[in-house]
Amino acid sequence: MAEPERARGPVTAEAVLRELRLFELRCQGEEVPDKLVELCLSHGLGPVALANELLAFVTSKDLEPQLTPEGLEAFEHEVLARRGRRGRDERRGLPYDIHSLQELLGEEREDELLDAYSTPCKGSQKRGSSTPETPRPKRAPPARSPYGLFSPGSFSPSVTPSQKYSSRGGRGEVVASFGSSGSAWRGGGGGGGVRPFGDPEQTLSKPYKFMFQRAPDAREALAARVEELGEVLQRHHGLPGFSSTSLPAQEPVTVLGLVACDGSGRLNASSVLLVGDREHSGGAQVPLDLSELPEYSLFPGQVVALEGTNSTGRRMVVSKIYEGVPLPFHSPTEPMAEQRMVLVACGPFTPSDGVAFEPLGDLLEVVARDRPDVCILLGPFLDAKHEQVESCQLLSSFSDVFRLCLRTIIEGTRSAGCQLVLVPSLRDVSHEFVYPQPPFPLAELPKEDRARVLLVPEPCTLDIAGVVLGLTSTDLLFHMGAEEISSSSGISDRFTRILRHVLTQRSFYPLYPPCEELNVDLEALAAFGVLPVTPDVLVTPSELRYFVKDVLGCVCINPGRLTKGRAGGTYGRLLLRRDRTGDRTGDRNGDRTGDRTGDRTGDRNGDRTGDRTGDRTGDRTGDRTGDRTGDRTRDRNGDRTGDNPGDSPGEKTGDNRGDTPSPRVSPCVAAQVVRI
Repeated sequence: MAEPERARGPVTAEAVLRELRLFELRCQGEEVPDKLVELCLSHGLGPVALANELLAFVTSKDLEPQLTPEGLEAFEHEVLARRGRRGRDERRGLPYDIHSLQELLGEEREDELLDAYSTPCKGSQKRGSSTPETPRPKRAPPARSPYGLFSPGSFSPSVTPSQKYSSRGGRGEVVASFGSSGSAWRGGGGGGGVRPFGDPEQTLSKPYKFMFQRAPDAREALAARVEELGEVLQRHHGLPGFSSTSLPAQEPVTVLGLVACDGSGRLNASSVLLVGDREHSGGAQVPLDLSELPEYSLFPGQVVALEGTNSTGRRMVVSKIYEGVPLPFHSPTEPMAEQRMVLVACGPFTPSDGVAFEPLGDLLEVVARDRPDVCILLGPFLDAKHEQVESCQLLSSFSDVFRLCLRTIIEGTRSAGCQLVLVPSLRDVSHEFVYPQPPFPLAELPKEDRARVLLVPEPCTLDIAGVVLGLTSTDLLFHMGAEEISSSSGISDRFTRILRHVLTQRSFYPLYPPCEELNVDLEALAAFGVLPVTPDVLVTPSELRYFVKDVLGCVCINPGRLTKGRAGGTYGRLLLRRDRTGDRTGDRNGDRTGDRTGDRTGDRNGDRTGDRTGDRTGDRTGDRTGDRTGDRTRDRNGDRTGDNPGDSPGEKTGDNRGDTPSPRVSPCVAAQVVRI
């Protein structure tokens, strides 16, 4: 606190200028002296205090000692306004006397008057005064109760709906499409035989303890992931072996590791590091020089094999990046009985300016009209980022409102008879905040709905009559798009590049370190967040623009969110149909990318003389005689990480026909994104 000035008298321009001359501060412009006097009077400063503040401001900003009107305005905004707020806070921390109490009451009246003529900001509500006779409640009552949002049997909000949502245009407009349906978008409404894909023991089905992760356990999970994908890269590309990242090498060598950033900022071409694998490099880091690469696409956490020179042992000049290898597709053993229609929608299910679930009601009307076989709803159902949730303006608890919302969804889809799949989100305010996320607990689910409602974790993989769907409510497109770097890539579409990374890294969330708003348990991610196979359809809702794309044979759809702020959003719908058992080319069964886990580059490296001369038994038994440099361990082990369940039929339908694979026909024959 500044010392009081001696014998303070009336503030004049001469007194202020005299103090300024002591510090060699000069005025530029005739209006500057009058402005200085105004500052003294407005902020209760004397000439000495004002001169001290001005000197500190000019020195800290490294400005010329010429005071201009513009400079004084900046000084008032940055220094004096802040000083006034700080002084008020300091006074409020001192014992009150009659004068200070009157001053504070006057400030409160002034603030209330200003608030009456200004637009309130989120989170800026002032706490009302209280007395022992009229105690202030702990939570201000809202204008409406969430129990008034729903009626017991159907959706009928009793609150004022969002004007912007109600006045939206383009309802039912198709804004993105893939394939050709050839028929009306209607389902049978009789369910679709939905179940979690894979081994039930490898599916997250109940809550688990988190926030107990130790550094060695996290390091072990990352190292195991690098080793697993490294084996796949080595088998697929026929690499002889990996070298250390820290040893000098005048000749080109191949190293394996994890892409990282050399600082705490965003990854760029000058800050790329490779954290070497544990077996060959002991985790040693080496900076990467990417100037020799014609094109690249990298993100933190990506497992890559690099070829280059490291003449000093302290910097590697990269000449080649070996891309990851996607998993095979699933080959069902039974044909699909009939076509399935799937509706997919992602929350929030209410506009940001109110708690009326009007968009959810409109979606339930679509379900009742189109009667899809499967209805997949992804959270958030009660959004943690909603204005009234953030300001705690809901009268009831979050869990009560959430359960009421789910009950409305279950009852609203009962008449359609569709299979209902509920996927949680880390933005669900009433659910576990950890990734991977366990399914919703819903013990009071009615008996008649238990067979129809499926509660799944986030992320998850579903099997719908032999068609595999990958689902995640986490905005991985936004998270990875903010970190990915690329140069002169043949794929200019960033969405396609990111989705290729997801499929080739074989993980629902390959980014490391993760986004700051995500609480990731790396051990649980290694167990429950990996792709068991390449899905036929990958659903990745995002705040970014909606799309439907075919990426490496997988149909990837971003259905958008049902609401975008106060406006209406979009939802997605799919038609699934398989012409015959095995999806004709099944699990990339020698397809386009084909044995990407198998034979396109594997045969190039070791099978040139094998398959070309009709090595029919070589591929079938593991290429023991024709693939010594590349596929000897690949086909014998069946690509241990996922090709085994799919490659045997693939090689029968692909390699036995002379390596002339047929193009894969996706079981997702059509997909659309529609405005709500």
